[in-house]
Amino acid sequence: MQDGFDLSVIVFLVLAAFVGWRLYSVLGTRTERDAEPTVTRFRPVAVAKPVEAPSSDDTIIEAEAKPIADPSRWRGIADPDSSLAQALDRVVEAEPSFDGRHFLSGGRAAYEAIVLAFASGDRSTLKDLLSRDVFESFTGAIADRESKGETVETTFVGLDKVEIKDAQIRGKSIQITVKFLSKLITATRDAKGEIIEGATDKVIDVNDVWTFARDIGSRDPAWKLIATEAAQ
Repeated sequence: MQDGFDLSVIVFLVLAAFVGWRLYSVLGTRTERDAEPTVTRFRPVAVAKPVEAPSSDDTIIEAEAKPIADPSRWRGIADPDSSLAQALDRVVEAEPSFDGRHFLSGGRAAYEAIVLAFASGDRSTLKDLLSRDVFESFTGAIADRESKGETVETTFVGLDKVEIKDAQIRGKSIQITVKFLSKLITATRDAKGEIIEGATDKVIDVNDVWTFARDIGSRDPAWKLIATEAAQ
């Protein structure tokens, strides 16, 4: 790392501040070219299953959801009367301010911020967005990369699709699983600056399945990433 600040560092700090404000305003609200074959990111730090809340009554609540006043509430998110729609109904019963579209909007912002923070080794941004276990996994991978003198260059091209795949209540925690289909340009360089993985001129399709969680009724409105896995 170079000593002092240059113009690029100042610009990065300004952008980081904006991303932080954007995530708080969206996730922190109580209401989210030739392509190479598909790959999955964060393989070294994946947490295979959602982390369950440390509670003696940590069981999935399967009670039947009460009828809702607006049957179109989940339009574009879940099919009417589907198991996902019913699960989301239970989430709203537990947390009436939950809004699926707002959550997905925040999820988009969080996904991009986490992908870029992991690539650049920005531990400060990651700490605010990840659970303790996932943060330790991510930073462990970053430290391993740094010990080898490797660097990652990542350009976020865009998100093709973001969809909720599952919703559960475990103990006092709401857990929402989201599938992201994105496009990235990414390359890893060794200590000599040679590319050892990826390419700087190729757009790749990336499939990720992430689970976000927050405590029911918590004064902290932020959702945190508690698990990552390969998309099926």
